[in-house]
Amino acid sequence: MAISLSVVLLLAIIMVVLIRGGNLKAGPAIVAVLFGFFLASTGMADDIQRFLDSITQTVASIKF
Repeated sequence: MAISLSVVLLLAIIMVVLIRGGNLKAGPAIVAVLFGFFLASTGMADDIQRFLDSITQTVASIKF
């Protein structure tokens, strides 16, 4: 839960920066948010979550 919340916060910050910088208009940003919202309620949500969890575990296991 903590990881997904921080990813959402990071993506929100990136989206705000892109909108304020003029690289992303408000209309496409709203469409992207709505797409993500409705995608989360589909059957693909579990697969996407497992994929993101595996990426997170892979990055966490990398030793520098």
